[in-house]
Amino acid sequence: MSTEQQHAIPSYLNADHLGPWGTYLQQIDRVAPYLDAHLQRWIETLKRPKRALIVDVPIHLDNGTVKHFEGYRVQHNTSRGPGKGGLRYHQDVTLSEVMALAAWMSIKNAAVNVPYGGAKGGVRVDPRQLSLSELERMTRRYTSEINVIIGPNSDIPAPDVNTNEQVMAWMMDTYSMNLGHSATGVVTGKPISLGGSLGRREATGRGVYVIACEAARQINVEIEGARIAVQGFGNVGGTAARLFAENGAKVVTVQDHTGTIMSLGGLDTVALTKHVAETGGVAGFPGAEKIPDADFWAIETEFLIPAALEGQINEHNASKIRTRIVVEGANGPTTPEADDLLREHNILVIPDVIANAGGVTVSYFEWVQDFSSFFWTEEEINQRLDRVMREAFAGIWLVAQEKNVSVRTAAFIVACTRILTARDVRGLYP
Repeated sequence: MSTEQQHAIPSYLNADHLGPWGTYLQQIDRVAPYLDAHLQRWIETLKRPKRALIVDVPIHLDNGTVKHFEGYRVQHNTSRGPGKGGLRYHQDVTLSEVMALAAWMSIKNAAVNVPYGGAKGGVRVDPRQLSLSELERMTRRYTSEINVIIGPNSDIPAPDVNTNEQVMAWMMDTYSMNLGHSATGVVTGKPISLGGSLGRREATGRGVYVIACEAARQINVEIEGARIAVQGFGNVGGTAARLFAENGAKVVTVQDHTGTIMSLGGLDTVALTKHVAETGGVAGFPGAEKIPDADFWAIETEFLIPAALEGQINEHNASKIRTRIVVEGANGPTTPEADDLLREHNILVIPDVIANAGGVTVSYFEWVQDFSSFFWTEEEINQRLDRVMREAFAGIWLVAQEKNVSVRTAAFIVACTRILTARDVRGLYP
């Protein structure tokens, strides 16, 4: 590509541009040759977000001063339904990251065949530096700023990194006050008392475990006695670890922002969950050995579950990994270069767009329940979740075998075909 051509392309559309959006564009380029010819003319649809909103979020701090934060809401694609995707609060949030996360939500929703498009939101803030009242004011101001593009039939936020049920309650209330009546369906992941769904809190981690079991069955790996490594011990990693342990596996190492711990005999996941809740991280867990963070990747396991942030498995550490199956609990934890290295080492990678889709699947259940004002039991939720996840994985695995491609490429083939078919039959207006 010439210098003039490079300058003619907006940086956020350039696959050479550093950041998560560049990773996503590389993934689309890899899947494009496998799409049907009549869909090829729509491929640019996947490379351009439908709408990206950048907002200023000023709030009064408790000390009386005013502080400004930068917020984003990106709707990547809405061909198959309203935008759907979480809201994260993190000091390193960027537009590139939010765009990529919105795009991955488009792929994820289509991969499990729920009738949503992809969206994502973020505010560049370290929420640990805010008081509860400051966090509420920021959430309400951010919601007011993006109020023009969200709604139960247009774009439905949900919890993500550093956001939770309380944040969703503030968002729902702010939107409803501006609307003049309660609109419970504007967000998912709400408290049960406001129309939230049973089973939602553990849905992503449960989905990771269900998909891990399906992948293990395909390559004859037993869950009983399997060794598990988990990066990130929050809602996703912690739930998946507990389910593995309850079914006879051994969680031998866990890493989070406070450090890395190891016990080859297996960590007590229930006690570790309590320890993390009390101390804020895994560091200092009694009976576990503290090891250097870099050593985490080299510990021999059957399952590695990256459940933290994107880009954690890259060309610098992929060659060190000694596991049978990587199950991506986080969004975008593996770079394309690392993907290639893992495949060369015969390590099966189950991509985020199917592995962690349990959360958005139960969010869909919550949205449906809110519209009908009829709520299901937790047993019904889990049964429906298991069925949706297993059926989605079976279809993607079949495509992977038929076309001799990775599971990630197969998931993108299935998802992109569904998105672009919808785009094709809808046509362009005006």
